[in-house]
Amino acid sequence: MKVRFEPFGVEIEAEPGSKLLDAALDAGVHINASCGGQGVCGKCRVTVEEGGLEGGLSDKLDPADFAKGVRLACQSVLREDVVVRVPVESALDKAGLKALAAGSARTAKLIGAAELKAQGRFDPALVKVTVRATPPSLADNRNDVARLLAALKEAGESRFVFDFEAIRDLPEAWRQGDWQVTTTIMRPVDRATGRNHVIRVEPGDTSGRNLAVAIDLGTTTVWAEMIDLRSGEILGTEADFNAQIGYGEDVISRIMYAGKPGGLKRLQESAAGSINEVLKALARRTKVDLSEISLATMAGNTTMAQLFLGVEPKYIRLEPYVPSAAYYPPVKASRFGLALPDHVSLLLFPSVASYVGGDVVAGVMGVGMHTDERLTLFIDMGTNGEVVVGNKDWMACAAASAGPAFEGGGIKFGMRATQGAIENFSVDPFSGEPAIITVGRTKPKGICGSGLIALVASLLMAGLIDQRGKFRVEHPSDRLRVGEDGPEYVLAWAEDTAIGRDITLTEADVDNLIRAKGAMYAAYMTLLEGVGLTIHDLERVILAGGFGQSINLERAILIGLLPELPLERFIFVGNGSLLGARLAAMSNPLRREVGDIVDKMTNFELSVAPGYMSNYTSATFLPHTEAKTLFPETYQRLEEARAALKAAP
Repeated sequence: MKVRFEPFGVEIEAEPGSKLLDAALDAGVHINASCGGQGVCGKCRVTVEEGGLEGGLSDKLDPADFAKGVRLACQSVLREDVVVRVPVESALDKAGLKALAAGSARTAKLIGAAELKAQGRFDPALVKVTVRATPPSLADNRNDVARLLAALKEAGESRFVFDFEAIRDLPEAWRQGDWQVTTTIMRPVDRATGRNHVIRVEPGDTSGRNLAVAIDLGTTTVWAEMIDLRSGEILGTEADFNAQIGYGEDVISRIMYAGKPGGLKRLQESAAGSINEVLKALARRTKVDLSEISLATMAGNTTMAQLFLGVEPKYIRLEPYVPSAAYYPPVKASRFGLALPDHVSLLLFPSVASYVGGDVVAGVMGVGMHTDERLTLFIDMGTNGEVVVGNKDWMACAAASAGPAFEGGGIKFGMRATQGAIENFSVDPFSGEPAIITVGRTKPKGICGSGLIALVASLLMAGLIDQRGKFRVEHPSDRLRVGEDGPEYVLAWAEDTAIGRDITLTEADVDNLIRAKGAMYAAYMTLLEGVGLTIHDLERVILAGGFGQSINLERAILIGLLPELPLERFIFVGNGSLLGARLAAMSNPLRREVGDIVDKMTNFELSVAPGYMSNYTSATFLPHTEAKTLFPETYQRLEEARAALKAAP
C-alpha cells in the first residue's frame, strides 16, 4: 500500500494489514502516541484525505469527528492506498526545545571548566599526546610499539595497554607522520592502579583537536553538547525529540513494546537514530566533523540505558524490580549504531535502581550534592519523577509514580511545551474570563505541564475549583459547563484555537494533576520521614529537568507540588543529566566520585515504603489536607481569597 503523510509530503510503501502508526514510524513521521499504540490516549489523530482506512475508532474519538474522516493512527489498518493529514496537535514541534536550549535566567551558575581548573580537577578522561622518535635502523630495529612506548616514557607517560586497532594502525602512522604520531589516551579513573589506554594513533600532530560529546538520553528528548577537552569550552548544544516516543510516552509503555517480536531491536535502533540526528546537527552547528570526536559520555534513566544497549528491560517493571546492572563497562559507541569513529569509547553513568538511573546520578554529581553539608532535596521533574534527599554524608532516593501529566500526558488537550501550548494563565474570579499565553504567542493547540499548573493554581485562587479539584459549576460564566467528559472549563473557543475545537480543562485533567503532584509530594515526605526529618529541615531544593526549569515556584507551591519554603532556597539547574555527562568528560576526579555517589544512595521502593500511601492520600488535595501545618502561607492566601469573594457584591 502507498501511504502519503501531509503536510510533510512523505510517502512510503507499507504491507496491507499493517497499522498506520507503524507506517508513520517507518517513514520517520512523528504522530503523538502517548499510550504506545494501545488506543487509550486519543492523541494520534489523523484525517483521511484520499483513500480509506479500516478501523481507527475508539471511545477517545468523537463519532462526529470520525464522520469527518478523523481516525486514530494506532487503530487504523491499511487496506488501500491512502493520503492522511497529521494535524498540528498530533505532530511534534521543536520550538520548545530551542527555548530550553537557550537556557533560563534562573538557572544556577554551577561548576564548569574554570572552576575545575581553579580546584586542580580539570583532568579530562581522554588526552592526546604527540611524540617523535628516531627512525629505525639496523642498529635500532625495535618494533613500532616498543618505539612508541619509549617515546611516551620520555614524554612523562607510563603504564600502557593498547587497543588492537591502535597497534594495527601504528606502522603506517609512524611512517606517514615522518616518525611523529599523536596518541589518543583514555586515562584510568584511578591512576594509582589503572593503566593508560591507547585507543588511537594518528600520523603527525593532531593534538590541537581533542573533542568529546556529552549526551543526555531522556525519555522524551535527546540532548548533546560538543566539548573541547583542551580548554573545557562548550562549543555547542543541540536537542531533538526521542523517536521512541512513537512507541509510548513513558518507560513502562516502552518496556512492554520491547517484549513484542522485534520490539527491543526497534527501540534500540530508534534511540541510536535519535542520538545520531542530534550529533549531526551538533556537528553542523560547530563545524566539526564527527570523525574528529574521541570520547562520548552518556546519562539516562535505567530503562533508557538498557534499551539503548539492547539489554532486556522487562524485569525492571516486574516485582521485585531488578535492573540488569548498576555499572556498565566502557563500550565502543559505533557498536550500538552511533555515527562516531570506531575508536570512540562511550562512558555510561551507573544507575542506583530500576527507576533511579544514571540521569539522577549525573545530576547529583553535577550539582555537587555529594560534597555539600546542607540538607538538600534534589528533584528531577520530567517524564519520570525522581527524588533524592541528603547531603555529603548520606542520600536517600526514590522514583515517584507521577505519570505523564507534567509532560501533557493523560490530559484531554495535553501537549508538550511546544508552539501553541498554553503555558501561562490567569482568570477573573467574578466573570470567569481567562487570559492565556501560549508558547510562541500563537493560537492555542493545547496545554503543556507548566500551563496545567498555572491553570489549576489560578482556578483554585479564583474559587472556580475547590480543594478536591471539583469545579464550581454554579458559577454564572458560560465557560464552566458540563461536557461529554463531565464538568469542564473552556479555555478557548473553537474559533480562537489552531485546532478548530474548544480547548477545555476537565475535572479528570485536574484529578490527574492532583494525583501526579500528590505522588511527588508524598515521595518527599516519605524519604524525609524515613530518616527522621521534616520538610522544614530542608536547607535547599534543587530543581532539575526541562520541566523543572520552566516551573513557576509560587504556583507549584500553591497546588502542593513543591514544599512551602522560602523562595531563596530553591535552585534551578536545568538539564542536570547533561551537566553531569559534561563534567564526566572534563574531570577524572569527578568520575572517581560517581561510585561514591552510588554507594551513598539508598533507594526506597515507595510502593512498599511505610507511610507512603498515607502521605499520598493526604497530598491528593489542593494543596494538602494538612495545609495549616505544611502550607501555612498558602492556606492564609486561600482563606483571604475566599473571604474577598464572599464579600464582593
